[in-house]
Amino acid sequence: MTDLMQCDAYIGMVGQDIGVSSWHLVDQKRIDVFADATEDHQFIHIDPARAKATPFGSTIAHGFLTTSLISVFSYEALPKLDNVAMGINYGFDKLRFVSPVKSGVRVRGHFSLKEATLRKPKELFTRVGVSVEIEGESKPALVADWLALTYFV
Repeated sequence: MTDLMQCDAYIGMVGQDIGVSSWHLVDQKRIDVFADATEDHQFIHIDPARAKATPFGSTIAHGFLTTSLISVFSYEALPKLDNVAMGINYGFDKLRFVSPVKSGVRVRGHFSLKEATLRKPKELFTRVGVSVEIEGESKPALVADWLALTYFV
């Protein structure tokens, strides 16, 4: 069982790294499924033969696929808070796609707590810095400030 963190202790972590997920494979099957779900079938994502002729040399994941993996990473990496009723994705600030995620690579999420403020007695606003790292690469796939609201019972 995972230890649950108290809200005050979490707020005290502002300015610190708070978690790193495991590596996750972004293969062609995952890219194709995402293309079908979003109806974004641009050749750079789904046609390996045509994509090979581009500057990327292969198919690449959709930027929004990479973004959507942040939730998966967070479930593994972020501290679990005690007495949570629910969490709400509030959006992003400064989301940038820095490097393409080529088919067949692994990525992971690296999180830092930039801001954590109790806006009401049972509502916590957080700004979490997220970097999606590409295994073996010096530049991340994306960087963003992820905003969330957590409500306590």
